[in-house]
Amino acid sequence: QVQLVESGGGLVQPGGSLRLSCAASGFTLDYYAIGWFRQAPGKEREGVACISRSSSTTYYADSVKGRFTISRDNAKNTAYLQMNSLKPEDTAVYYCAKSAYSGCSGSGYAYDYWGQGTQVTVSS
Repeated sequence: QVQLVESGGGLVQPGGSLRLSCAASGFTLDYYAIGWFRQAPGKEREGVACISRSSSTTYYADSVKGRFTISRDNAKNTAYLQMNSLKPEDTAVYYCAKSAYSGCSGSGYAYDYWGQGTQVTVSS
């Protein structure tokens, strides 16, 4: 049974940092690209970052470039999203997702399994 479980969300002040984790089970993480998405209330889901199977390619939304870093530890079957210099507009539920492919895609349709999400709130 494929499962993705996110953790690490919470309440943080503007300018602060959080590291999200995505623990995968039921499949071998290193065969697939992994993406992080977010959805704020009243807004459409947005692709935040993606890392290819081999970690040779990463993709970031313009809104998070230079502040967020995606990584993976295939030995631990876990992916991460390091978020620095957080802003109130980063507030959202963050989801990790398993791609059906080894390469990155910004389209949610390329992802076949999703976690339950973790809430990130940036507020003073």
